Amino acid sequence: MAVTTKKSGEIQGQAPSKPEEHSQPWVHIGGGEIQKFGTVRQFPLGLSYDARMYSCQRLNQVLADSQILFALYKKHHWLMRGHTFYQLHLLLDKHAEEQLKLIDEVAERIQTLGGIAVGDPRHVAELTRIPRPPDGCEEVPAMLSRLLEAHEMILVDARDAARKTADEGDDGTNDLLVSDVVRIGETQVWFLIEHLVDTPLGRVDGPPKS
Repeated sequence: MAVTTKKSGEIQGQAPSKPEEHSQPWVHIGGGEIQKFGTVRQFPLGLSYDARMYSCQRLNQVLADSQILFALYKKHHWLMRGHTFYQLHLLLDKHAEEQLKLIDEVAERIQTLGGIAVGDPRHVAELTRIPRPPDGCEEVPAMLSRLLEAHEMILVDARDAARKTADEGDDGTNDLLVSDVVRIGETQVWFLIEHLVDTPLGRVDGPPKS
């Protein structure tokens, strides 16, 4: 027999036993974890347990940091100011979209290996190594510099993880890290860092042409 709450009469817990209960959605359903974070299930991938465990650990660090990088991009996209507002407002949003796609690919790779991808923002905040920015608005060069520093942390970690996962025989993770995380990150760094070059727009330094 189904269980109902005193307040709302909502059906919970057991399968419906009366015809009118079949259309009633179940709500407030609790349950324990069926797989703990930091564990991997046994999948027939031709990779050892240790290799898959190691890859998931390294990928989760990249995933946590990439989620923070995505959030930084959106924060600075919203708070952008100054005479380059339009260009940087659009550029940072484009980079954020690319990072969001990358986040999904990294998370799905972890799941493919039998692991658990970090997803809750509060858990992400516990794992990330990227420093928290001020809650308010920074000067534009500081915003860009903060993004560049976050990128560099991820790139250093991703390259190291790529080498070591390749040594473990995990070519799929190596390919993801090199072809996507590293290459996309490097390109985004290039586009950002050129905005920190103090090049005048309306004059040329040096002696005038004769």
